[in-house]
Order: sequence, then C-alpha cells, then structure tokens
Amino acid sequence: MRPPSCQFRFPLATAWLLPFVVCLLFVSGCSTVARRAPGRTVVEVQATTLPARIISNFFVVESQWDDGRAYRFLVDTGSSVSYVSPELARRFAAKPKKGAAPRTVRVRSANGGEVDLPAITLRRLTLGASLFERVPALIFDFTDLSGHLGLPIDGIIGFPVFKNALLTLDYPGQRLVIAPHPGTFTPPPKQSLRVSTIAFSNQRGTPLIPIQMGNESFVVLIDTGSDGSLSLNPAGLHPRFAQSPRRGTLISSLQGDRLQLTGRLTQQVFIGPHTIDQPIVDLTDQLSSIGGEFLRHFTLTFDQRRNQVTFARDADGPITMEPRRHTGLSFIRSPVYWRVLTVIPDTPAVQLPVQAGDLCVRINGEPVEKWGYERYAVLLQTAAKITYTFLTGTKETDVEIPIFELVP
Repeated sequence: MRPPSCQFRFPLATAWLLPFVVCLLFVSGCSTVARRAPGRTVVEVQATTLPARIISNFFVVESQWDDGRAYRFLVDTGSSVSYVSPELARRFAAKPKKGAAPRTVRVRSANGGEVDLPAITLRRLTLGASLFERVPALIFDFTDLSGHLGLPIDGIIGFPVFKNALLTLDYPGQRLVIAPHPGTFTPPPKQSLRVSTIAFSNQRGTPLIPIQMGNESFVVLIDTGSDGSLSLNPAGLHPRFAQSPRRGTLISSLQGDRLQLTGRLTQQVFIGPHTIDQPIVDLTDQLSSIGGEFLRHFTLTFDQRRNQVTFARDADGPITMEPRRHTGLSFIRSPVYWRVLTVIPDTPAVQLPVQAGDLCVRINGEPVEKWGYERYAVLLQTAAKITYTFLTGTKETDVEIPIFELVP
C-alpha cells in the first residue's frame, strides 16, 4: 500500500466525475497496512508487450487469461499492494488451508480512517506472456471505478508485482512492456535531454524520487494510480503562484469531505533534465506526488533491482500544461443518470438553479449513457457551454452552463 502520508485526489480538469474518490482514498491512493498478506510471488517473465489505454490519465491494460476471458487492470506504481474484484478473487484465489480463519488487512487512509479488507493469494496473474503466481492481494469492489471510467475494471496491480522484471509504461505509445531482468539495464540512447535515469527509494514498496521546484529540491512519489499532476505539500518549500490556489471540487475521505485547493506555479519544475513549465498543482498536507497528468508525457522504465527509473521523451523543450476547463459541477456517474456531487464555490455555476444531489439525465440532448469519459472530456475542452437536463420527479429542466477556465 502507499505511504500513510500520501493523498489521492482528482485534478480539476477531470473532476466532473467523482464516483470513486472515497474508495481510492484507501485503496490505491493513500493507505498503509498493519501487516502484509503472506505469500511468495513466483515470476515467469517473458518479453511481453500489451496495448494500454490512458483514460483520465490512468494507465489501463487488458490481458487474456486461461479461462478465455479478458481482464482489465490499473497499473499503480503508487501502491505496494495489489487489489482484485470479488469476482476475480472467487475465480483465482488460492484455497486457504483447511481450518484456517479468513485473513483481513486493516487499511488506513491518510486522514486516519480504517477499514478491514479481505486478504487472499492469487494463484496466478497473467499479463500477456508473463505469469505471476501466488500474488498477495486485497479484495475490493471496483463498481464505482468502472462506472467512472466507463469500462469494467477487475483490479489494481501494485508496484512490487514487478520486482523481478523490467516494467515499462509507455504513455505516449499507449503500451506496457515487461522484460526479463538483464544483468544490467541499459536505458535508451540519450538524444539531447530526452532521456534521464534517476535513482529512487523503494523502502516502502513504492518509488520515491527527488525533483526540483525552482532552486528547491524535494521528494515525490511516482504515482501512476493518480490522474493528477503535481500534488504538492508546501511545508518547508516556497512555492510562488501565477494563479493563486482556489477552491475546487469536493474530495471525500473516510473522515469527511474537504474542498480541493489548486493553482498554477510561476516556478518551473524539473524531473532530472526535463522541464515542466509553470505546472498546475493541487495542494496537500500529505506526501507530494506526481500523477498521470505529469507522467503521460513520458515513457517510464522501472528497474527495481537497481532502484532506477528512466524518463524518456520523444520531444524537446519544456512540457506545458493546458488550462483546466470546467463547468463548476462535479458528478457521480451511473448508466442512467449523473448525480451532482458538488457545485464549486465562486464559479458561475453557483448562480444557476443547480445543487448537490440533482440528477442529470441528458447532456446536449443526448442520454448520459452516450457520454463516455473520453467523449465528455473532449466536450469540456472544446465547447463554450453545455446544456444539462435535470430530472425533478417527472419534470425535466434544461440548464445551460458556460465552460470557463478554473485555472488559467
């Protein structure tokens, strides 16, 4: 699981859908366990390349298993434990010893709440030609996550699964590559400043690296299980803002709800020689981390034997981050309707006849089931306004809401 100081959150560019914030606060986001699930993973690593989908900046892969079915997983370097759905556990969990009591692991969120999750050992986990046997995992219901992304998710693969393999997450090429460990890992040839190799700390089963903001260095978690950019703990640092932090969407946790604070830095952020120009950051009081909005510009290769990660880009020049466009509404999504989770304070939406709990059944005249994650994200980036149809009893009401730059 993750260090207890981390904090899962959505970036406001995609925070219009928030059905699984609560669960991932302690699942793939911010958690620690009292004890690890037992079991020694046996690995048969073959050269493997799988196509991936980058959805809401999450890295999603699909693999055919020997039961003839395809299963989908998020690859999460920010988690030191893997998670599977109840159905996957029923199919592939190793049978406990006769008379053995069911095992649970107590998981703690960054905000201090706790929950017990059933612990199992997967007989096998198949990713293309690579086979991982006796994988410790916790059981979690991914219904809300599947609803958010618009496709079934069967589990989250934690960082330690790849301890004895070279793991490459190619965001631009949308592919996952698993390779056997050579005696030494040779990174791609350097061209200008496109490739850099950085040592990471792996003491907690997740990769922590130093990065730089202006002339100040600090440590961040490489967190492919977050769709955010830079989640920044400003303690001991001196961030300067081109856009002052402002209240954003609602973030739920086991201990209650809070409003996100997000802004744009004036300083540049450096990952090795790579420059991110005036990035958008979300403030946190937990461990700083870099998520998918940062990482999607890179091909990342993790070598856990040498505790090194290679960042490669196929372009020169600094990385720039587009403004975050928003309607001021965040939704919890289901196939039939989207329920308003929150109306963001100090935005045009607060002047409209919309409040938390309202049910949206159509967007621009089409049923919400027609608006998958990716299609709606394109609409947010390109449209000037959106017409939502809200249902109250049997009465439908159209509300036109302008799109604005929440963070310019």
